[in-house]
Amino acid sequence: MNKAIRFKLFLMMVLEFFIWGAWLPKIFGYLPSLQFNPEWQQPLILNAFPVAAIVGMFFSNQFADRNFAAEKFLAFSHLVGGLAILGLGFTKSFWPFFALMLVHCLLYVPTISITNSIAFSQMKDAQKEFGIVRMGGTIGWILAAWPFTFILVDWDKVKAANPDGLIKWLGTVLGSGLAGQALLDGTRWTYIVAGIASLVLAAFSLTLPHTPPKKAAATVDKLAWVEAGRLLKHPFVLVLWIVTFVDAFVHNCYFNWTETFLKSSEVGVAGNWTMPVMSIGQVAEILTMFILGATLKKLGWRATMIVGILGHAGRFAVYAFFPNQSAIIIVQVLHGICYAFFFATVYIFVDEFFPKDARASAQGLFNVMILGIGALAANTICPTLIQKTFAHDGVTDFKGLFLVPLAAALAAAVALALFFRPPQKSQQQIFGTPAAAH
Repeated sequence: MNKAIRFKLFLMMVLEFFIWGAWLPKIFGYLPSLQFNPEWQQPLILNAFPVAAIVGMFFSNQFADRNFAAEKFLAFSHLVGGLAILGLGFTKSFWPFFALMLVHCLLYVPTISITNSIAFSQMKDAQKEFGIVRMGGTIGWILAAWPFTFILVDWDKVKAANPDGLIKWLGTVLGSGLAGQALLDGTRWTYIVAGIASLVLAAFSLTLPHTPPKKAAATVDKLAWVEAGRLLKHPFVLVLWIVTFVDAFVHNCYFNWTETFLKSSEVGVAGNWTMPVMSIGQVAEILTMFILGATLKKLGWRATMIVGILGHAGRFAVYAFFPNQSAIIIVQVLHGICYAFFFATVYIFVDEFFPKDARASAQGLFNVMILGIGALAANTICPTLIQKTFAHDGVTDFKGLFLVPLAAALAAAVALALFFRPPQKSQQQIFGTPAAAH
């Protein structure tokens, strides 16, 4: 793959994940400001993405793969989906907001796999080349955080200060974040920025290498979900699947609550800095991925996954018991361990441990849990927990709130330690299929 194509694919990934990273961190605090209730309205909007993920894994991903050139589907999806999320910046009524979010998510989620398809189609050695290209996605998520340090600024305060010189002006701007209702009103810009990025990617998609539709898979692929369900009869697969649900739930508790917690009086991070603070986790994710291979060799599958789950427990323990600003900012680095040592390790485990003809089914099985069911559970109950169950007279009991995912993470780590026992047999003995070479 030549450098020009690699750069295009890298930029494609930057834009793809910039879109998601621009709106996700702040939506959980924004929906209550629109007076959407936490019992069903907020969960309905938040669950548009995991529902789209489940639909995508069962239907729309394969439909897009088999019927459209990938780059054209990408362009169409980001054009219509971009207009939808752009509209969210100008919508405050529940049903229009929900409809636009659903349209965006149903079109956006399949593009995650479509961008992978475009990238893989251009690679001669995916093991060497894909990591560099996919890193663009993480960088895109990080970059999405930083425009808002300038967008969510009280410009009247900056004007009144009348700083002298560029350095003082920059310092005044960065230290004059919006607060209160003005900050909540300004959050609509997250959707406008995401929409603009989506429209840019729609246009850029037409410059990507042509990736024709794939032919319909063989009969075994048509029965992939039946095959995936059969994998659960193996106790070690079932245990890992259930633990993955718990970890995905805990992971989404982090996204549901962290931005609100950072803005709270207990932590006191300025509203224009919450997204950059959370982006520390993605920086750490890049660094952690570099040591994942060595960690797996030293600790093995189970211990590495347990460390990943305990990363969540450690982060929520700091949230609950040491809620000072410095500690909360520093502990964001654990996000890298949480993601790489569990989720990335699960994907690698599936690819390494399962025979070739079962891998796609197994990856789909765990993807449904990570992007779909786990997120669905968290998004359904998290708004009520933070706004009702652990809220008294308008004040949130963050300590009690964070003990919920802390306990769930500890239980998942114990379950994995006690019950996750991949058998020391050949793949043929376990799955009844010829062993795949690695």
